[in-house]
Amino acid sequence: MDKRKIEENIFKGLMIISTAIIAGSLLLILWTIISKGLPSLNWDMVSRIPEGGFYIGKEGGILNAIIGSIYITIGSTLLGLLVSIPVVLYVNVYVRKGSWFANLTRLAFDILFGIPSIVYGAFGFTIMIFFGLKTSLLAGIITVSLLVIPILARAIDEVVRVVPFELSDATYSLGATRWETAKVLLRQCIPGIITAILLSFGRAIGDAASVLFTAGYTDSIPTSLSQPTATLPLAIFFQLSSPIEEVQGRAYAAALILTIIVLIISIAAKYFSKKLSKNNI
Repeated sequence: MDKRKIEENIFKGLMIISTAIIAGSLLLILWTIISKGLPSLNWDMVSRIPEGGFYIGKEGGILNAIIGSIYITIGSTLLGLLVSIPVVLYVNVYVRKGSWFANLTRLAFDILFGIPSIVYGAFGFTIMIFFGLKTSLLAGIITVSLLVIPILARAIDEVVRVVPFELSDATYSLGATRWETAKVLLRQCIPGIITAILLSFGRAIGDAASVLFTAGYTDSIPTSLSQPTATLPLAIFFQLSSPIEEVQGRAYAAALILTIIVLIISIAAKYFSKKLSKNNI
């Protein structure tokens, strides 16, 4: 058999094995969450806040954690976009391509991307102490924003960089300013931006370490940015720490709810990304 054919078969087999491992891991995770969480999932879980003795098997639900997670995730994603999009446009439109500043900016985002979330939580906690802030929804949003900004910036940056150079040259040839060129590039990158938002949303809503010291935890639903808020990851953590089997089942039910939320966001993002891609053609 030809040497190249042997190499092709080897790498093809490795790809098949890798795909099977990834798919199998996903199915195993889903099976564990569904099989253990579905029996404990009921309407009270998603429609009521915890009541006295909830964590020892009494009545109540995790509505506070669901709403708290949505508050923090939406707030941090919007704040992250307000920071990352201007930075990406500046690096790709206003700065000369391949300059040391652009490369240094991308390197900084790569380093920030790899920092563990617990470090962001500790950094956010330090900022809170410096300014005399308490655990609150605002502190959680700011800390999670720091976590997702590198994700958003690098993802959007890669999308902008694959836009053909001819598009920018065409806008400049028509007398457009750099800001007008940036708006054209931004419009072409909307599907990629939605994908970046999806990545950051999944990271933000599923992270527990960054909000452990900053957002706090409460059994009530926050009505202002200065109040502490619960999140689904922390609710799962606290319930799994209980020795009571019924409470542990609620933890898996909370994990199932979190998975469903991410799935809904993923499907919606894919739909709107395809729709906007067709409109941009």
